[in-house]
Amino acid sequence: MSTNPNSPHARDIASHLHPFTNLAVHPEMGPHIFNRGEGVYVFDDDGKQYIEGLAGLWCASLGFSEKRLVKAATKQMEALPFYHNFAHKAVEPAIELADFLVEHAPVPMSKVFFTNSGSEANDTQVKLVWYYNNVLGRPEKKKIIARRGAYHGITLAAASLTGMQYAHNAFDVPLNNIMHTDCPHFYHHGLESESEDEFSTRLATNLEQLITEEGPETVAAFIAEPFLGAGGVIPPPKGYYEKAQPILDAHDILFIADEVISGFYRTGNMFATETYGLKPDLISMAKQLSAAYQPIGAVMMTENIHDVLVEGSRKFGIFGTGFTYSGHPVPAAVALETQKIYQERNIGAHVNEVSIPFQKRLKALADHPLVGESRGLGLIGGLELVKDKATRANFDPAQKVAPWVAERAIDHGLIVRPLLNDTIAFCPPLIIDEGQINDMFDAIERALDDAMTYVAGLD
Repeated sequence: MSTNPNSPHARDIASHLHPFTNLAVHPEMGPHIFNRGEGVYVFDDDGKQYIEGLAGLWCASLGFSEKRLVKAATKQMEALPFYHNFAHKAVEPAIELADFLVEHAPVPMSKVFFTNSGSEANDTQVKLVWYYNNVLGRPEKKKIIARRGAYHGITLAAASLTGMQYAHNAFDVPLNNIMHTDCPHFYHHGLESESEDEFSTRLATNLEQLITEEGPETVAAFIAEPFLGAGGVIPPPKGYYEKAQPILDAHDILFIADEVISGFYRTGNMFATETYGLKPDLISMAKQLSAAYQPIGAVMMTENIHDVLVEGSRKFGIFGTGFTYSGHPVPAAVALETQKIYQERNIGAHVNEVSIPFQKRLKALADHPLVGESRGLGLIGGLELVKDKATRANFDPAQKVAPWVAERAIDHGLIVRPLLNDTIAFCPPLIIDEGQINDMFDAIERALDDAMTYVAGLD
């Protein structure tokens, strides 16, 4: 790290408050500054090249140098750099993008409401669910059930939905009317005597019991990522949604599918709702919607929900929610061009093709002495590092084994992300090829081998 007080590193420490960063450690560590991208690679200010194994933050699906998206943004900025969508105003890119999303929705949807992020999308979901039930004359039907280990964002409402302690510490969340049910991770929470399907049955029974105890007349919605993303890349256990969805239907509980990470071909399908046969009433999306080239998120809703919102305007007048940049023309234009690229390049077929070697290399690492579970689907995966493979015991979090491996991977030219339970997450740009996949896993294998010496010294 430079000692020059005018260097970018020193100025960052002096003035920049970083998200999701240990603020006490940051002045010591300093920032790792990146200033260029090319395909699946990013380059730091020393010129070193790295495979971006998490697509930034699960989002840079088309890599870091897609000129068509730059051109789409430039063209729109030259024509109309900003206009809003409040009070019956509209911009063409938002209209076209909404049309496209409704036409390509995984289940019948009616309307799209634009936000600026996945957190804002899920925050909006909470408001919509509460508004919906107020309009229907059910002011007591407000509780929303999320899951432990889930990640739904970091605004007040979204952080409340997020089932991770770090999102709650000292922030006075979760808010009232938000609660959590079981984490659907069979590896850690399945009983020795039960099959994966039996585990799903137990979780569905627990969900129904929670609804019954709270009173079905008070429970408004259930929100779930098709697979847990930031909670560890955890696919659902066998039969999980098939058992949970009828319970929601029986008690008139809305199902919100959080597709912020899983949407737009991460599993090979356009939406993971298709992959798992889900039937949501509301869908959240962001990240790969615009390939991360511009900040944009969205909520899709069924015709039934939209009809209730219209009735709300008949009762209360203006539909009093939204953001200055909801449907901003530049992000909307970039997102629309992103969708055209996906279609023209048949990105789903590419993902299905390269996910075969990706999953093969990922699953092969289950044999490594430090890996307890290797899991994933499509072009996303996780390696959970454990102290004892037989008992599935994790390392003490204070030992920071996964963060150590992630730092070592950087030395080997790979950026990955350590998650809870010492899980290393992989979510590369969708454009990655088989050779780059092999380079990525070669690098993580070297980092894991390096970690054997580190772990041996912990005891």
